[in-house]
Amino acid sequence: MLKVKITENQLEKEQAFDIRRKVFVEEQKVPVHLEMDEYDDSAIHFVGYQLEQPIAAGRMREVEAGLGKVERVCVLPEYRGQHIGVMMMNEMEEYARTNGIFRLKLNAQTHAISFYENIGYEVTSEEFMDAGIPHKSMEKVVN
Repeated sequence: MLKVKITENQLEKEQAFDIRRKVFVEEQKVPVHLEMDEYDDSAIHFVGYQLEQPIAAGRMREVEAGLGKVERVCVLPEYRGQHIGVMMMNEMEEYARTNGIFRLKLNAQTHAISFYENIGYEVTSEEFMDAGIPHKSMEKVVN
């Protein structure tokens, strides 16, 4: 059973950062200076726990009134294929709905586009490169 929570202290935030480093920096070879950026201080960070073990992470920022940007969503490799990403996104969308954010956007790695389409996101851009990885922008109305 996955428990998703918003980080409330530095330890929880470091757990989110550790998951991101494992997935994006170590596994996908994203340079750490691109992965850990200036938005980490102001974003809302989410961590998914299974039996108290942090296994998934993501963050959200309100980029303009009513519009949120979902970023850095990831699941540790050994926990993939168990719908944990869907549970993370559901919790992040619920946070958005209860905090006056009615539309979410994200930049999806192209291999993950079908994942996001299956939970209601629509492609809104042509393919572009970010940190050497092909992406497309996507959006969803959540309210």
